[in-house]
Amino acid sequence: QVQLVESGGGLVQAGGSLRLSCAASGRTFNTYAVGWFRQAPGKEREFVAVISRSRSITYYADSVKGRFTISRDIAENTVYLQMNSLKPEDTAVYYCATSDSVVRRTAGFYSDWGQGTQVTVSI
Repeated sequence: QVQLVESGGGLVQAGGSLRLSCAASGRTFNTYAVGWFRQAPGKEREFVAVISRSRSITYYADSVKGRFTISRDIAENTVYLQMNSLKPEDTAVYYCATSDSVVRRTAGFYSDWGQGTQVTVSI
């Protein structure tokens, strides 16, 4: 089992940027693909981005493509989500999670989840 801790959330004005971090404990972290998901109040959890264990494959939701960038630092056991040009509709709790599958966009393929970090984008 991998323990995940998200950080970096906060309040930002529309058009601003934030960088989320997902720090992991456990030697096996780098054997997993890591995804970011988000959940807004009253809505289902939705896929945001995923990166493969080798960092060679990344996928993004259409809603964030061109604005968000996922990356991972293997030495630091950390995955990042750089979020630029933020919009009010990006407001949500953001979660990172691990998957032992090849990159997936469905939450059901992810086993270990962090507690989430709140991102609020004001007009």
